[in-house]
Amino acid sequence: MSNEKRIMDIELLRGIAVLGVLFHHLQDSLFAAAVPLLQTITLYGQPWWGVDLFFAISGFVIARSLIPAMRRCTTRREYWQQTRNFWLRRAFRLLPSAWLWLALMLLACLFLNRSGAFGTLHANIQATLAGVAQYANFRFADSFYRYEYGTSFVYWSLSLEEQFYLLFPLMIVLFRKHLVWLLLALVAVQLFTLRTPILMVVRTDALALGVLLAMWSTQPSYLRWEPTFLRRPWAGVAALITVSLLLSYMATDRFTFTHYRIGVIAVLCAVLVWIASYNRDYLLPRGVFKHLMTWVGSRSYGIYLIHIPAYLLVREFIFRLQAAGLPSPAGHPILMLLMAGGLIVLLSELNYRYIEMPMRNRGASLVKRLGTSRTAVSSSGATSC
Repeated sequence: MSNEKRIMDIELLRGIAVLGVLFHHLQDSLFAAAVPLLQTITLYGQPWWGVDLFFAISGFVIARSLIPAMRRCTTRREYWQQTRNFWLRRAFRLLPSAWLWLALMLLACLFLNRSGAFGTLHANIQATLAGVAQYANFRFADSFYRYEYGTSFVYWSLSLEEQFYLLFPLMIVLFRKHLVWLLLALVAVQLFTLRTPILMVVRTDALALGVLLAMWSTQPSYLRWEPTFLRRPWAGVAALITVSLLLSYMATDRFTFTHYRIGVIAVLCAVLVWIASYNRDYLLPRGVFKHLMTWVGSRSYGIYLIHIPAYLLVREFIFRLQAAGLPSPAGHPILMLLMAGGLIVLLSELNYRYIEMPMRNRGASLVKRLGTSRTAVSSSGATSC
């Protein structure tokens, strides 16, 4: 595996995952009325498995750096410092953008909601509180087919990941040599469990498989099992398309083995992450299209946060055009899609440049300063409490 910190094939998978989520939310979020072509496509394949692919990627990327760092610790203080540093980096990486778009969605509900596309104020206030306090996944399960969740319903997966980030360093410390067995047990139990709404929003099998993959990547057998047969022309592309189509079919109601659906989806997502983890361009050869997809992948967090408010803003804009008696793209799905896509690209790029990267760098600088100050205190001979 390449030693580069940023694995471009993982960025490719992030791009695929977020585009799948965007497609899944077109109906009902961008298009209030039914679009026959979309209905036909989703009858045979649904790409909501992009969320599980995100989970597998997160488990792999986080464990790849955190587990070795934690295992180098020899004292309780060092364990705490590594855990604190990890939490700080994650908080600065994720929370500023998440909270910004929660606030903007709430403002849109108040001031840009003549059409009612953004829902009710009460639901959005409750959803915002759930997003900030990181219990959105539990509220999402509770609201399932029962009451209006609010515009920020996609935050359920972010809350699950934040809960994972909070607990994972503690799991490394508490279970140490038994961590592999704990993770295997989590995967095995969930594989054979029928997922109720509450179990759907606390699913950790893809996350656990990503962590297991990261742990395996440090073993000699990982290199022996490298899928070198994918170097053949178009073999990797064929594998990517085949697995993606299989995942999309399994996400539909046509797949009848529902007890095993989420578990098998998690395994297949982990297979894609495994292939990508070698960073050998197995899944897609280098070129313009891959460059475009890795750009999407690098902005995937912002795109994920922004796509629902962007869809709803397009609906609000069209409603106002119609109310004013002006020509509008209503009834023209391609035009609506182009408007929403352009808005998502613009806003996600601005978010990446002016929110996401500056705050990520600020978090890294804070961690560095804390490490420097701790070293200075220790070298001075002062005791710590």
